[in-house]
Amino acid sequence: HYYITNNLSSNMDAKKRREGEDSAGAQGMKSATSERVVTYHQYWTPSSKEYVSTMGSEKMSVVFSISHQPSALVKALTPFQQNSINLTHIESRPLAEDENKYKFLCNLEICNEDDEKRFKKAIGELKEMSGNDCVKVLSRRDIDTQDSEEVPWFPIKIAELDRFASQILSYGSELDSDHPGFTDEIYRKRRKMFADIAFNYKHGEPIPHVEYNEAELATWRTVFTKLSTLFETHACKEFRKVWPLLVQNCNYNKDTIPQLQQVSQFTKDCTGFTLRPVAGLLSSRDFLAGLAFRVFHSTQYIRHGANPFYTPEPDVCHELIGHVPLFCDPEFAAFSQEIGLASLGAPDEWIEKLATLYWFTIEFGVCKEEEALKAYGAGCISSIEELENCISDSSQKLPFEPENICTTKYPITTIQPVYFVAPSFAEAKRKVREFSSQIPRPFTVHYNPYTQSVQLINKRANCVKMIRDLANEMKTLEDAVRKLED
Repeated sequence: HYYITNNLSSNMDAKKRREGEDSAGAQGMKSATSERVVTYHQYWTPSSKEYVSTMGSEKMSVVFSISHQPSALVKALTPFQQNSINLTHIESRPLAEDENKYKFLCNLEICNEDDEKRFKKAIGELKEMSGNDCVKVLSRRDIDTQDSEEVPWFPIKIAELDRFASQILSYGSELDSDHPGFTDEIYRKRRKMFADIAFNYKHGEPIPHVEYNEAELATWRTVFTKLSTLFETHACKEFRKVWPLLVQNCNYNKDTIPQLQQVSQFTKDCTGFTLRPVAGLLSSRDFLAGLAFRVFHSTQYIRHGANPFYTPEPDVCHELIGHVPLFCDPEFAAFSQEIGLASLGAPDEWIEKLATLYWFTIEFGVCKEEEALKAYGAGCISSIEELENCISDSSQKLPFEPENICTTKYPITTIQPVYFVAPSFAEAKRKVREFSSQIPRPFTVHYNPYTQSVQLINKRANCVKMIRDLANEMKTLEDAVRKLED
């Protein structure tokens, strides 16, 4: 998948790629994507001992707690000062389980191996001062969870998803030489325009309105008209229920490409899911983290009109026709978020498993509906060939078991040979939750929809608070049942 492919990382700085797009891209010169580092571990490569990052540095965070007393913070920060570690951000809050302590979060950047050595020395000194249990390191590097206390960094607040915009692995306007639009100067300029919109977007802003040109509208018309004739017989009932609502409320029709902002507002009203534009390729970890906040990173450009029924990467047809309808369904939305929450702080090998699980469900999922097979995956619903193939006898169907799914290899550029059949979204969510409980991380995560933030359930006080919240919800439910009985 365009967003969750694990094996490509651009070896060019993102800023240089964007600046060079106008001069090199539009004139059909050598594509930036033709020179790539073939490894997903773009942040830390143990064999070479070098940092390889599109932004040139490794973002890290340190969380520690100290007793509330005069000059305590100054003393705690001394190891960073003495080891020449530059902190980019500091924030504090009282420790919920101990009113005499404060918890601090410090953000920093590691740019080279010398920084790494000084950082480790500073952390060692901080642990001697505060205690091993009071210091946690969050990073994005490839780590060995058995020998390290580090946990891969993940967003806590929904606004932190903005950080991913500068961590794309390739800019959306970069096209490979075999892309249908590679030699089309107008198409390349349009792709850069869409990529720039996404790159500059910030959480909380309205998604900019786009005027699609006649060629783009013609492509949409062709795809929309053909696919919509198959939904009644091939798509699942949840999709069929939502589709007319999108036609009624979001301007879904053959002559108009719906605007992301209008669609995002509708999905938010239905399930709390929102869309945000994305400028290019995201890592699996970043893409899945968005789902944890019920945020879907969506493209805004459309495939090249030379072949309207083929696209080498997801486009607005895939997103709006394939993904959006089921993000309006409560059970499917909860299932999608479950995969995202499972990814937060997970080791790299588990991210690969969850990305594979995503592929065979949200992208190419099939379910049972009154003994008949129906498609619910976006890759199936937005492709005529996949839509026909997934319910035919020409492909293999296997039961939905996450342990088997996560180890299954799959093709990216051809029709899928195998599909995993889910009995229902609720049952799939239950199995994913059981499966994710095996992830080796020292905490459980819970999403708070009121603050749009992730809470770590790793202390007894956190558990007690959550139990109290659930007890209040149960009282409301009991009251409702009592009134129904009356």
